[in-house]
Amino acid sequence: MISLDPGVLPPSWPASADCAGVPPFHTHEYNDDFFILRQSGCTNFEKPFLYLIFGADRALLIDTGAKGADVASAVASALRTRGGRHDGRVPPLLVIHSHNHSDHVAGDAQLRALAGTTLIGADLPAVQTFFGIRNWPDEIVTFDLGTRVIDVIPTPGHEVASIALYDRRTGILLTGDTVYPGRLYVRDGEAFRASVRRLVAFTEGKPVAHVLGTHIENTRTPYVDYPEGTSYQPDEHALELGRAHLLELQDALDRMPGPVVRRALRDFTVWPVAPPA
Repeated sequence: MISLDPGVLPPSWPASADCAGVPPFHTHEYNDDFFILRQSGCTNFEKPFLYLIFGADRALLIDTGAKGADVASAVASALRTRGGRHDGRVPPLLVIHSHNHSDHVAGDAQLRALAGTTLIGADLPAVQTFFGIRNWPDEIVTFDLGTRVIDVIPTPGHEVASIALYDRRTGILLTGDTVYPGRLYVRDGEAFRASVRRLVAFTEGKPVAHVLGTHIENTRTPYVDYPEGTSYQPDEHALELGRAHLLELQDALDRMPGPVVRRALRDFTVWPVAPPA
C-alpha cells in the first residue's frame, strides 16, 4: 500500500488587477512540512513559484524568485510560522535552484544574508559539487533533509544546470521550467528530449501525486496561453500536472523526427528558442 503525506493545493492562486496592498508573495501550506510561495505579478510578470520543504535536520528552499520583491521576509515569515507549531524551532535553511535563470535567482543576495542560511550557487559546477553528481546528466542522486529523502534528477535542455526534485514523502515531483502549464522553452533539443525521457523512466512505478513547475502561463482554456509579460491572469491554468503529462510530452518529442519544433499541446507548448550566445 502506497503511503504518502497528503496535502491540499488551492483551486486558484490570488490574482488582482489592482496592486494596492497586494503582498509580494502569497504563501500556501500544502501541508505542515511543504510550503509553496508564489511571487505576485504586481512585482514581476514572471510570477515564479518557490518551494520550501522541511526535514528533521534542515529546511530546503528551491529558488529565490524574480526581481522586484522582498523574498527574504516572505521566507523568514514562513519559517517562523512553521516553527511556531514546533516549539519555536526554526531549522537551518539550505537554498538551491531549479536552474540558473534570472527569475529564479534574483533573491540570492537577500537569502544569503538571512541568518542560518546556506545558499548553493546555481551554476553547473556548484550544483554538481554540492550534490556529488559525477556523471552529469545521467546520474540521479539523493539528498537527505533528515528523515526526508529528496531525489535530484538532472534535466538540462531548458538550461544547462536544470534539475528536478522528487520528494519521496509527498510524491511531488518539482520540475522547474522543464515541465509546467505554459511555454516550455527548449534551448538544447537533444538534452531536453533526454531529460524528459529521464523523468519518465525515473517516475516509472513511483507514486506521483503532483508534477509542480515554477510558472503558470496557460489559461484554463485548452491550448490557450497568456502572452509573455502578462501580470494579471484571472483565468490561469492550475499549477499541478501529473505523470500523464510527462508521457504526453515524451510522445510529442518522439514524434519530431528532426530538431525540436514548436507544438501546442492541451496544457503546455513545446517552444524551441535559440541558445544563449
